[in-house]
Amino acid sequence: MIKFALIKERKTPPDRRVVFSPQKLKEAVEKFPEASFKVESSDIRIFSDQEYRDAGFEVSEDVSDCDVMLGVKEVPIPALIPNKKYFFFSHTIKKQPYNRDLLREILKNNIELYDHEVIVNETGGRLIGFGRYAGLVGAYNGIRGIGLKNDIFALPKAESLPDLNAMLAELDKISLPPLKIVLTGSGKVAHGAKEILDHLKIKQVGVEEYLEGSFQEPVYCHIDVLDYNKRKDGKEGSAQDFYTHPENYESDFLRFAKASDFFIAGHFYGEGAPVFYTAEDMKSPAFKIKYVADISCDIAGPIASTIRPSTIAEPFYGYSAESDGEVDFSEKSAIAVMAVDNLPCELPKDASEGFGDMFLKNVLPAFFDGDKDGILERARMTKDGKLTERFKYLQDYVDAGQ
Repeated sequence: MIKFALIKERKTPPDRRVVFSPQKLKEAVEKFPEASFKVESSDIRIFSDQEYRDAGFEVSEDVSDCDVMLGVKEVPIPALIPNKKYFFFSHTIKKQPYNRDLLREILKNNIELYDHEVIVNETGGRLIGFGRYAGLVGAYNGIRGIGLKNDIFALPKAESLPDLNAMLAELDKISLPPLKIVLTGSGKVAHGAKEILDHLKIKQVGVEEYLEGSFQEPVYCHIDVLDYNKRKDGKEGSAQDFYTHPENYESDFLRFAKASDFFIAGHFYGEGAPVFYTAEDMKSPAFKIKYVADISCDIAGPIASTIRPSTIAEPFYGYSAESDGEVDFSEKSAIAVMAVDNLPCELPKDASEGFGDMFLKNVLPAFFDGDKDGILERARMTKDGKLTERFKYLQDYVDAGQ
């Protein structure tokens, strides 16, 4: 019998998401009778303690008798229980300085850490995550910002709505002016954003038609890396070549910036890849983008107008091309930027249910089939107080400043 705990989220600001809803937990027990689950009491979780009790699960202040701790966000250092297995987003795999101490404590306390972000298949494709919900809420927020900036409609905040269906119902009440919208990315984030555009029945057009045409209705163009990057030597590129040798490419995004009103950034940006546009590019009268929903939210990175993350409480800020700085987003000449970095928190119920689906299908079986596909092995960052082979590259990060 393996004892799992759904742990309380203790990070500030509070996160209401959870790995399993009560319903999904019932499914897990039916599917894996050799698993038992205990729920750590929480007053902020989207599903109440009582809902878990009603589904037949023990809810307790103490989960120290469990073997595997299932959480979403980083566990604060004082709450770590030594010698346990933990699953959460540790935000350490890119050597984030603010979580260095957390990784040190995990090693010191002989904790086996499995990071949700590195739960991948043999080819490195992510098996679980909240990407779709980031895309859904990010596109919704971007459209909400357009309404507020132009005083043409006032969508409620997604976090004030009970679920995804309620959010989509709000979109049914609005109509967009004839905007040209460019959407980047090919993963779950971009497809979540695309769901919003398709729900609004916005027409999708191809690259050439988008760049050259003018339209009496809103349209969008969904582009991938080879649409907005080109080889420096003029040869034909390939996606694989781009990912392997980004240094051989330069940005070709400005042709979209000259044709677009609204940019939804749903791409993954790899180190060394060309930037989309610079502060200098935005000074050109030919640069037409007025609204940016930066779901990827790389700060001071490939999108020069994203100068800081925004928050669920204050999702929008303005960027002035003239001063290369922040201004009120309602200023006429400002580019309106939405760069919330924890978007799925605005749809905690749907996001948790979707996450639980993926965890039940892709991760839980590995505990009971001898990890035959190597899912757990690939995601395990620490063991016996040391970094595992795949994560040895973090050693200098752990040692720094000691």
